[in-house]
Amino acid sequence: MSEREQLIRNFVDTLGWTDADILAIPGDASFRRYFRVVGPDRQAILMDAPPPEEDPQPFVHVARYLTAQGLRAPEIFGVDMQAGLVLLEDFGDARMRETVDAGDAETERAIYRKAIETQVELHGRTPADVPPYDRAVYQREAALFTEWYCPARGLDVDADGYVKAWDCVLDGMDRAAPKVTVLRDYHSENIMLPPDGSQGLIDFQDALVGDPAYDLVSLLQDARRDVSEQVEAEMLAHYRDLARPAYDLDTAYHVLGAQRNAKIIGIFVRLWKRDGKPRYPTMIPRVWRAMERDLKHPALGPVAAWFDANIPADLRDPEGTLGGKFEL
Repeated sequence: MSEREQLIRNFVDTLGWTDADILAIPGDASFRRYFRVVGPDRQAILMDAPPPEEDPQPFVHVARYLTAQGLRAPEIFGVDMQAGLVLLEDFGDARMRETVDAGDAETERAIYRKAIETQVELHGRTPADVPPYDRAVYQREAALFTEWYCPARGLDVDADGYVKAWDCVLDGMDRAAPKVTVLRDYHSENIMLPPDGSQGLIDFQDALVGDPAYDLVSLLQDARRDVSEQVEAEMLAHYRDLARPAYDLDTAYHVLGAQRNAKIIGIFVRLWKRDGKPRYPTMIPRVWRAMERDLKHPALGPVAAWFDANIPADLRDPEGTLGGKFEL
């Protein structure tokens, strides 16, 4: 048993799980690891977030905030911040993505409506005590596209012009937008469906306070599964009916859609090129298609013009040409 494994065993035992097995759960995109802790009549999830690469404090902080707001975050059973270990509630294996993909259209709409209702509920609460989703963060994220995608395609682009184009677009965003808790990765693989019929939230440690439209983009322009334009429109209408936003949600949705999708394309290339994770390029065509639709919005004019001037049409990857032909 390694030193880390012994540390994990001691942590679990200290919390009263001496009779439990600790079983690894396959992970992918971070230094965090997860284990299922299985006892004779109960089970839990162990988050292993080893310092200095990881810090479980933001996850615990946001989990406790969400629970205090009446939302379904995992219950925290025990924490060792110094060791980077958290024992938390096990929501089971049923995720929104697989459940929706295996169901019919009625099932899909029912699950998405409930996910929208969770957003409405969250947006009606006092925001969490987390940093702001400000201009600097938007620009830093959008820059992942020019830092990773463009070199991967051998493109020498106008990076300064890209920043200026985004500044111009972000300047035009409606200042009347309320500030809400933005979970930032609110999509079909981070919404669990526990046996009690609720929708459990995970992977929210990077939450910031920002625009309500961002998590709607995460959910409805999902990088990991196809969401039809009809379902997207219906769910945006459902959000409007319930939240009655008093600002230009449509513009914010497409501006933040283009920003998020540019970021995701950059991240997926980084995961492939730097971290050796080849599944991520296979999702890029889906993200490109969503971004192309966002770029048609009039508010994205400067950014759309930059793309037209710097990214040739045959390198925008709508057909999955990055690194070879991919099947979705």
